[in-house]
Amino acid sequence: MNEAKELRFAVEPAGKEVSAVLVRPSKAKWVMVLGHGAGAGMRHPFMQALAGELARVGIATLRYQFPYIEERRGAPDKPAVLMATVAAAVRAAAKAAPDLPLLAGGKSMGGRMSSQAAAEGQLEGVRGLVFFGFPLHPPKQPATKRAEHLASVKVPMLFLQGTRDDLADLKLLKPICEELNTHPCKPSVGQPRATLHVIETADHSFHALKKSGRSDEEALRELAETTAAWAEGLK
Repeated sequence: MNEAKELRFAVEPAGKEVSAVLVRPSKAKWVMVLGHGAGAGMRHPFMQALAGELARVGIATLRYQFPYIEERRGAPDKPAVLMATVAAAVRAAAKAAPDLPLLAGGKSMGGRMSSQAAAEGQLEGVRGLVFFGFPLHPPKQPATKRAEHLASVKVPMLFLQGTRDDLADLKLLKPICEELNTHPCKPSVGQPRATLHVIETADHSFHALKKSGRSDEEALRELAETTAAWAEGLK
């Protein structure tokens, strides 16, 4: 049985307050701070379904709103505010589930803001980062600048990417992960610094082609089960 609890927390120094939802299964092993993508908030069907699948494999989630979504504004907040929100969400999760080890990450922008906050040392206590579609570059505009900060992240990272993701050319992302793994991961754990798991025919929203014979539900299940297996290696 999953327990769902509505929360609110402050984002300093932005002077904002945002809402969040903690979903905790009865046998939780981890709690993941889960940020949403740029175009939709924490109640988007994908986010809700992902939280459900993660709960099924023993990962509690704290989903939260970025201020611009909370205030119903169209454009995302400045990176400093987005990163401050991630950091505040991590503190809220640590307070709400103090007995569980922390993971952080999110869908697209939520994941990238988590890694940028981690690179700046803002995510105290987080043991690993999970990216559900890392947005390496704008759609169909291959580039690597958005990955430059990853070299400063000192915890293991899991990249979950579809082969049809227009925001992450795998020909660029694979060598980035390989390069990250040439540096020591600190603190020392059983996982490499960067792990890349590819989901065949999936796009940025993890919709697979019909000819693949895989449903969206099966793709979500793979995301959750891969995350849980990877997290076991962090212990």
